[in-house]
Amino acid sequence: MPRLFIASDHRGFTEKQRLLSVLNDSNVKESYEIIDLGPTTLKPEDDFNDAAINVARKVRENAGSRGILICGSAHGISIQANRFKGIRAICGYTPELVHLGRLHNDANVLCLSSDFMDDATIDSAVSMFLSCRFLPEERYIRRNARLDEDNIY
Repeated sequence: MPRLFIASDHRGFTEKQRLLSVLNDSNVKESYEIIDLGPTTLKPEDDFNDAAINVARKVRENAGSRGILICGSAHGISIQANRFKGIRAICGYTPELVHLGRLHNDANVLCLSSDFMDDATIDSAVSMFLSCRFLPEERYIRRNARLDEDNIY
């Protein structure tokens, strides 16, 4: 069974706890093993980097898995996660953007903003992220492969 790894920093902690509750009460657990990578308690001095690194490593190590990261803006965690080869992290501010990220980029990590997204939008974005499939057209496969090229600049 594929895994869904979830983590946050202090600004995303409350939203992460809420989202875990929603996911565990839904049919998502029939398709994914849901794994909370922390934190398990609010840590006001933590860094978003640690959450992003933990999720990116786990997604990369577990074929077919996906990750969700939550911080204040979603920017820092997406930048950190995208430093890992094989990770395609997107900021999913709307379900429509998430749809495109899955369809065209085969995004495997969804980054969410606790400061700029409400609960309903987050739930819709997560639903889209977990239900939408990649469109394996040659142009998307080629473009996504280029994301992992070394020394291109």
